[in-house]
Amino acid sequence: MPSQWEYQVGPSIGIKAADDLWVSRYILHRIVEEFGICVTFHPIRGDWNGAGAHTNYSTAAMRAEEAIERLSKKQEKHIKAYDPRGGEYNKLRLSGSHETSSITKFSWGVADRGVSIRVAESGKGFLEDRRPASNMDPYAVCNALLTTTLLDD
Repeated sequence: MPSQWEYQVGPSIGIKAADDLWVSRYILHRIVEEFGICVTFHPIRGDWNGAGAHTNYSTAAMRAEEAIERLSKKQEKHIKAYDPRGGEYNKLRLSGSHETSSITKFSWGVADRGVSIRVAESGKGFLEDRRPASNMDPYAVCNALLTTTLLDD
């Protein structure tokens, strides 16, 4: 994508991750304002992977296999929670091409960028959810991840 940049927030504990993302977005908007530049978090369609908000997540008590199993049963819930339009924005980018997963089919893999959930290395405990759209509400994403993986809800 032309002029697409990526930045990291964290590590953060609990809901502070969502707070930190909102503060970082505010700071980014203030910085670019000084230079007359516009920022958008819209996941623009194109012949590329669009803009996502890949979310890394782990807990001391969590085991990746159990969390992945729970996430696999809640694909529709997560797609709806992961963008402000209930999944409509994610239709622009989750095509199954260009290092994105399919919006309709859950998948996971080790070191695979074309899946819903990526495990960085076999045996490592954190998950990367690659489905959230760049314009996602971080509180909704945290809520969906926590209620599914910890509460099986």
